[in-house]
Amino acid sequence: DKVLVWVDDPVASFFLHIQGSGVVAMNDGTDTRVGYAGQNGHPYYAIGRELIARGELTKEEVSLQSIRAWLQAHPDQADEIMNTNKSYVFFRELDTDGPVGGEGLTLTPERSLAVDRTMVPYGTPLWVDIAPPVEGEAPLQKLMVAQDTGGAIRGAVRGDVFWGYGDRAEHMAGMMKSKGRYWLLLPKPVTAGGDAQ
Repeated sequence: DKVLVWVDDPVASFFLHIQGSGVVAMNDGTDTRVGYAGQNGHPYYAIGRELIARGELTKEEVSLQSIRAWLQAHPDQADEIMNTNKSYVFFRELDTDGPVGGEGLTLTPERSLAVDRTMVPYGTPLWVDIAPPVEGEAPLQKLMVAQDTGGAIRGAVRGDVFWGYGDRAEHMAGMMKSKGRYWLLLPKPVTAGGDAQ
């Protein structure tokens, strides 16, 4: 309904659409937080798949970092590749200190998990056990909460960790392809007499 910001970096804008929220550095030195407000209805298509199909990257090479580097190194082909993903996200300005997940709450680094909400309800606590996405990092073994979703998250065995902000968080998120497991922590049923079954 209104333009929030104009950006001068189409690659950064593209990744903002994939992430669904972020911070835009304004020319006057201030920051504007934006978050997901809707989507155009087209399914998400991972452009990493397109780069693999065209022989530009291998499956093992694909990460946020390698895709960004390829797009920046090939500005004459970048728009064509980015436009293979027809999904478009609409944003709203946020007045919170961090991104707001689909549940409507501010996400917590390394504690908020994006899930397929047709499989896992928002607010569900989950114990996760995930191999580290980056060599030298510890496995992610901790309690998390289902608080967000995304266009690429489909099925009971898919989840995306919210890593937070800054260079390390971006690096971890960009490299995340790790396999893992999670367990939904659900209360035991209680009988009318109050005994747990």
